[in-house]
Amino acid sequence: MPSTRTISANGIELFLLEQGQGPLVVLCHGWPELSYSWRHQIAAIADAGFHVVAPDMRGFGRTSAPDDVGAYSIFDTVGDMVALVTALGETEAVIVGHDWGAPVAWHAALFRPDMFTRVAGLSVPPPFRGRARPLDSLRAGGVTNFYWQYFQTPDVAEAEFERDVATTMRKILGRGVSDPAAMFVTEDKGFLGNIPPVLTLPDWLSEADIATFAEAYRHSGFRGGLNWYRNLDRNWDLTAPWQGAQIHQPSLFIAGSRDSVITGLIGAKRVTELDRVLTNLRQKLIIEGAGHWVQQERPDEVNAALIAFLRG
Repeated sequence: MPSTRTISANGIELFLLEQGQGPLVVLCHGWPELSYSWRHQIAAIADAGFHVVAPDMRGFGRTSAPDDVGAYSIFDTVGDMVALVTALGETEAVIVGHDWGAPVAWHAALFRPDMFTRVAGLSVPPPFRGRARPLDSLRAGGVTNFYWQYFQTPDVAEAEFERDVATTMRKILGRGVSDPAAMFVTEDKGFLGNIPPVLTLPDWLSEADIATFAEAYRHSGFRGGLNWYRNLDRNWDLTAPWQGAQIHQPSLFIAGSRDSVITGLIGAKRVTELDRVLTNLRQKLIIEGAGHWVQQERPDEVNAALIAFLRG
């Protein structure tokens, strides 16, 4: 069983799940998730001979959630992981990220190749910094109802998601981003309005899992995680020096074939062009039939790929 502790790093308190001894592996979760999202990976990777830490990321769960929206940029979130490695007394680590954790992992590898010697991203391809800010690009393309846009105005999505937290978690995890209908928000329906009720949970998600997520979000609220989306354009501005940069460390990409993040027009193109950014891509694993929550849905296949990659 993983142990828990809280570590001071980069000016915040990071809550961790931790297990094992050996080379350090950092697992970065996404939205709306927790370190608990890695429950099937932590012991398996620890048993393979590694020291595994899975933090609640900045703004999530039992980790600090700064009030300032500007405190959730990619520099802050990568800075947390750099400071965490240092606080653990290490100089090197392998970093693995899923969903929003994947951009953290990819950028950690870009910003600090001396520290992050291998990198794996799940569900979200590596950064292709486009020619314009993401939200500007959506508007220019005539898109006004993408969920990124709905998340921009403080208090709107928070109020919707916090009205009934258990239902929110059932809908987002039980169907969620694997359902393309969830990506676009119908006026007056909110984010959840296009997602049908989830009467029966998928076999990989239990009522106890939902209760764990719901309890955490009733306590923390949703603002911290939503603030990551409120830095999308700012992150584009901040990463200008890395325009066209490549990641040369050994890398791994894993996604589910039914994940709308990689089946949409932009995502599908990025997945076919991974080697433009990842010059040392060891494996591209698309798990047939899996959706967006790939490490929870298909833990055996994800664990096997991660451990093989870590042993490299």
